[in-house]
Order: sequence, then C-alpha cells, then structure tokens
Amino acid sequence: MNNLLCRSIILLFLSFVFLLPGRAQQTLAYQNLMLQTGDLIFVGAKTDQLSGAINRVTQREENASFDHVGILEVSDETVFVLHASPKKGTVREPLDSLVSDSAEKGKQLAVYRLSEETRHCIPEAIATAKSLLGKPYNWSYVLNDTSLYCSDFVERAFRAASLFHLEPMTFKNPLTGKTDLYWAEFYQKLGMEVPEGKPGCNPNGLAASPNLKKLGDLVLAP
Repeated sequence: MNNLLCRSIILLFLSFVFLLPGRAQQTLAYQNLMLQTGDLIFVGAKTDQLSGAINRVTQREENASFDHVGILEVSDETVFVLHASPKKGTVREPLDSLVSDSAEKGKQLAVYRLSEETRHCIPEAIATAKSLLGKPYNWSYVLNDTSLYCSDFVERAFRAASLFHLEPMTFKNPLTGKTDLYWAEFYQKLGMEVPEGKPGCNPNGLAASPNLKKLGDLVLAP
C-alpha cells in the first residue's frame, strides 16, 4: 500500500470519527464569544522584534495586524487550538494556553469564521491538521514538508478545499521599498538569502480572505 493511499485512508477515518454523533460538541461559549470547530484565531502583532517584522511586510488592512494564526476545535467541553507554535512546533493544546500567553504579552486575539458556503470542508481540514501534528516549526519560512510555520499549517489544513492560496512572499518594508532591516539580519544569521518572491502565506493574508468573516475579539483579563 503506497504512502498516498495510506494517507487518504487515515484522513477518511479521522473525518468519519470527527462526524460521529456525540463525538464532539462543536459550539461552546468561551469568554465573550460562542466558538465553533473550524474557527480561526489570530494573534495581534506587536510593533517590534519578529512580531513587528512580520506585520510590517504583510499588513493589508489598517485595523487588522496579526503575526500568528491557529485553528479551533471544540471537544469534550474544551476549546483546543491546533497551530504551529514557534516554541512547541505543531501542537493541539487547550486554547487557555494561547489566551494566557497572549494576555501576558498584551496581544489581541481575534476570531474569524468560515463562510457558510465553505464550512463543509471543516471536518477534513481538522483531520488534515491533526495528521500534521508533531512537526517542528519552520524558521526559514521557505515551504517544505518536514517543518511548518503557522499560516503554512492552516493553509495546508484547508488546501483540499482551496480555501486559501499561496502568494509570492515579500520581506520589503513598504515605506522604503527595500528589504526590511530585521529580515535582512534574520536571514544573514541563518546563512541564507532572503527568500523574496518564493511562494508562501501569512496571517494577515489569510485574515483578508473573502471566505472569512470576523466574529469578534476575545476579551482577555488583564
């Protein structure tokens, strides 16, 4: 049995399990929002360090500036987030962990929901996301099959439905038209050229998708 067939059988099994009646409660009140399996959670960007560098070269909307994204899953009265974390790699963990970390850093958390027309793809996306767990974080942001970064993880999860699309990456500061100094030094330390123009994706690009609509911001305790 070849690898492609094995992978297809695993995804089909996970999708079936996900849809079993009573297997998972797909909607749950959390903080001030009613969260659903398949919602995407975006972490607000800061103005400095890696967070600021990501946002400077990718921000598309004045009121949306994000540096991280994950997929929510409601199961057994708990909300989990599936994401590619710089500290932990690709993991499924309670949303409380991300909320606590974001509150400590003073970061916004925004929840976006798929359009009704695209929600049918959620079970397969969750199954695919779970099949990607355990991979390390991709610090080069150059696409490969052995490591993942946050928006890459989400795009791959929904790839079968063509929900999001890869675009040429840019690391140029829009104010200067030149490679952002942070990124120039970042890739110099990695011993590689800045991957300008190579295919990729980013949280701000995903948030701007016409297939998503903002549900609201989580109210975090100070």
